[in-house]
Amino acid sequence: MANKEATVAELAEQFRSSTAVLLTEYRGLTVAQLKTLRKTIAADASYAVVKNTLTKIAAKEAGIDSLDDMLAGPSAIAFVTGDPVTVAKALRDFAKANPALVVKGGYFDGKPLDASEVTKLAELESREVVLAKLAGAVKASLFGAAYMFNAPLAQAARAVDALRQKQESGS
Repeated sequence: MANKEATVAELAEQFRSSTAVLLTEYRGLTVAQLKTLRKTIAADASYAVVKNTLTKIAAKEAGIDSLDDMLAGPSAIAFVTGDPVTVAKALRDFAKANPALVVKGGYFDGKPLDASEVTKLAELESREVVLAKLAGAVKASLFGAAYMFNAPLAQAARAVDALRQKQESGS
């Protein structure tokens, strides 16, 4: 009994400390395939095979009650601590190569996600791509602003130079 309570407490803490939770069914995957999946998402998430009953209790303790219907059959959860988009993409890509992995849904930003919403999450651009695009846009704006500020100075310098040359040739 104490072991189950410890497991529930640990799972509840993982629910609380995760930025997102993505629920999968892994029936038919080999141990080697599960190991590969864990390595694939290790930078942004931990992937754990869970007991449904204990997971339901832990989720409720963490204030999440929307996963109950999804917790049927052999379940494994990706507890996301990094970028949820990256993990969703990795799960989607792994499921394409290994159809035995089924993404059932999840929980993100205080809301439950069904399988189609997890797919939509996977189609978003990662945080790094969005930041790179933003940096590029800022750089382009700064370049444009610098050009605008320098253009009148350059025109003024050319006008002064032209006046100087006219005076030298006319004198």
